[in-house]
Amino acid sequence: MKKKKGWLLTILVVAAVGISIITGHSNSLKAASSLGKDTLTLITSPDYPPYEFYDTKGGDRQIVGFDIDIAKTLAEKLGFKLQIMESDFNGLIPALQANRADFVMAGMTPTPERQKNIDFSIIYYEAKDTIVAPKGSNLKQPQDLSGKKLGVQLGTIQEQNAQKIAKKVAGIQLKQLNRVPEVVQEIKSGRIDAAIIEDTVAKGFAQANPDLEFNVIPSEEASGSAIAFPKGSSLVEPFNKVLQQMKDDGTLNKLVAKWFSQNITTNSASSTPTKGGLNLDFTRILPDIPFILRGIPLTLLFTLLSVSLGLIWGTILSLLKILGIKPLTWVANAYTSVFRGTPLLLQLALVYYATPQLTGYDISALQAGVLTFTLNSGAYMSETIRGGIQAVDKGQSEAAMSMGVPYWLMMWDVILPQALKNILPALVNETIGLLKDSALVSTIGVVEILRSAQIVGANKYIYFEPLLFAGLIYYVLVMGMTLGASALERRLRESE
Repeated sequence: MKKKKGWLLTILVVAAVGISIITGHSNSLKAASSLGKDTLTLITSPDYPPYEFYDTKGGDRQIVGFDIDIAKTLAEKLGFKLQIMESDFNGLIPALQANRADFVMAGMTPTPERQKNIDFSIIYYEAKDTIVAPKGSNLKQPQDLSGKKLGVQLGTIQEQNAQKIAKKVAGIQLKQLNRVPEVVQEIKSGRIDAAIIEDTVAKGFAQANPDLEFNVIPSEEASGSAIAFPKGSSLVEPFNKVLQQMKDDGTLNKLVAKWFSQNITTNSASSTPTKGGLNLDFTRILPDIPFILRGIPLTLLFTLLSVSLGLIWGTILSLLKILGIKPLTWVANAYTSVFRGTPLLLQLALVYYATPQLTGYDISALQAGVLTFTLNSGAYMSETIRGGIQAVDKGQSEAAMSMGVPYWLMMWDVILPQALKNILPALVNETIGLLKDSALVSTIGVVEILRSAQIVGANKYIYFEPLLFAGLIYYVLVMGMTLGASALERRLRESE
């Protein structure tokens, strides 16, 4: 009898476990199917170790970190696949508002100002602010910052906390910068006296820069990191449930121990003694050089596409200007004035963030960059090409027309080849300008040469070495392009 009862109990237990597994699985599928898609898109700013950063060893382009591990766990438990995108920190909220991503994880604090525009999960990690300053500055309390220049990262909770401190402590001058490495570099160059930086990040910079120190300052109100969602997102509730489960079962504590207790600057400057000058040591970036070099093909592809399409678009605009049809001339001139009269960075941000909202098409960062640079470059090239066409002797067009050659055939076979030969040096200058300006697309998350160097700098808590190496790459590419153009120009002259 006892044996039968034991078997019966065993069957009931197995059945209960099976039902719970099936129920849990169906719940996760329910969460996935409720959005009508099986993939969630996370957007982050991977220059903030140990929260999120690139694992650059061996040239890999994989974003890792504390937030990424949490995001993967959340996606797995809710039955989603996970896609990771990147952007500058100050472009994360606009990306959510433009529905370019489902959620943001970037050590973001749910402030009242942010909550007016986006929703937040519960706080999953609490951090503290610190004052980072040159060693021996003895800046330990907010009151010590009186009369000092104080640096902060633009758009962060540290910026808001610094503004609150500045209202209470007289004489503080704030300086906002885009990235924490730039803030730290401003301290080292003496342009600012100190900076407000989160404790986990400040610890890494202090280890990599022995001439810096940091002191934790008391928080006036509760703060911490939470997940950001578009306003009204249906993901908030299921994410909160899983986050609470991760808190209760110790998963979050394990991830905290994994990422915040390790010394991620093992290969950085932590063992490098402080010297005078720039304190350069290129051996610190040797393992990361393949990662930076992988930005070259993307930079060249971007430049090649932008120049080719810009040349075609510029030629069309220049023909509209010289056709003699006033409405077309007016439209072409107005277009040129708009694109020459507004900053390229502004045009890039509008194309990238406004396109999904206006058209519903989720334009990629590379597509947005190529489109913007094509439209902008076309405006400049149209003037160059127009000048080249008008420099061709009028007698040639008159001779072609007297022989009955159609206008477009005359332009294609007679005028444009000579015009392009005249403007070749100007086109080379435009191409070189596009190659260097391609660094602007890093602001919308394209990991080209400069962005790759900045990522390595952020990972290593250093500044100059990766940027100087990126500068060397740009110089070699520009010199190669210049030599190629000179050879082509000589060959064209020989054929005359």
